[in-house]
Amino acid sequence: MTRRAAFSRCRFHADERRKIAKFRQKNKGSLTLPVSQPRRQNPFGIIENYSPLSGASYRLYYALREAVPLIDAAVSKTVRLTGGFTVKCGSSSAQAFLDREFARLPVGGNRQGISAFIESFLEQLLTCGTALGEVVTDIYGKPAGLFNTPLEGIELRRAENGFDTDIFVLDSEGERKVRRRDLCLLSVLSPDPGALTGNSMLKGLPFVSGILLKIYSSIGENWERAGNLRYAVTYNPGSDPAGKSFAKERARQIAEQWSSAMKKGSETRDFVAVGDVRISVIGADAGVLDSEVPVRQMLEQIVAKTGLPPFMLGLSWSSTERMSAQQADMLTSELESYRRILTPVILQIARLYLESAGFRDEPEVVWDEISLQDEVEQSRALLYRAQAQKITD
Repeated sequence: MTRRAAFSRCRFHADERRKIAKFRQKNKGSLTLPVSQPRRQNPFGIIENYSPLSGASYRLYYALREAVPLIDAAVSKTVRLTGGFTVKCGSSSAQAFLDREFARLPVGGNRQGISAFIESFLEQLLTCGTALGEVVTDIYGKPAGLFNTPLEGIELRRAENGFDTDIFVLDSEGERKVRRRDLCLLSVLSPDPGALTGNSMLKGLPFVSGILLKIYSSIGENWERAGNLRYAVTYNPGSDPAGKSFAKERARQIAEQWSSAMKKGSETRDFVAVGDVRISVIGADAGVLDSEVPVRQMLEQIVAKTGLPPFMLGLSWSSTERMSAQQADMLTSELESYRRILTPVILQIARLYLESAGFRDEPEVVWDEISLQDEVEQSRALLYRAQAQKITD
């Protein structure tokens, strides 16, 4: 450090000391203490600590669904709107075998049926961007059930051929490669170029949801203070010499009596004070911020990401809001894209079951028709079809 720089720094500290001394001289006889409030965090701290581009955050996405009911409702409704399906085969014997096996298929969690497995599979796919299932076999190597595999402790790596994906299990014993890759059911949602894992439907929502949770947490704290008021008791002794001498003691007594009068069970007790006494609610002058506009802005971002109309999520933003034909077409295309991802998984399961029973039939997945329009619109469409059929006949 040069002599000039050292002199400048000493001069700066000297100026600061003179300012502090001047402030103390001006406020001599008064006591000023900084008051800080402890910062409260919402119970979902993982959302506040979110950092973008940090890789797969499966626990974060499940925390989002738990923290924001709107997001959880969007995922659940999307799964239900995707609809059901049936698997068709060429021969009647193979069809009867598949219908019987898929109806009583154990999928864990006291559930049965391939539809229950596909619903959980799609829910994991939408939440995490990657879904992994497993065909459980019996002692003879034949399929005996299906299992939705949690993604924690699972790592995907590119195979040696450059196209397939190898699955590794990471646990306390190290890492091991899954031997029966043909029994694993893997699907990804909108993967990035060159990536093996997909992107969650909730991608981009942690930041927006964090702001929303801060607003809700502040509203809760304000209402908690409204139900548990804090009072400031101010006693002014005036020009009375005796009052000035015992001002501290009298203020303490007034505060104690006021506290006793405000306790539960003392509603009929009166509070009487002599002198210039003023009692005010701490923070009563501070106005509560209007949260309607910022909350709606955050909810609009969430609704836009889910792709569902607002009224499907319980949001009445317009008194005449209803699903238009354009919205129905867009949502139908979105649901059909999910069906295209699920169809190979269903076919893989069907082929495994047919091959285990000695059938060579090629299965086909037939999805139920997506119904999003109003009952009136459906009835009108049936009427138009009937009229057109009558004209052509």
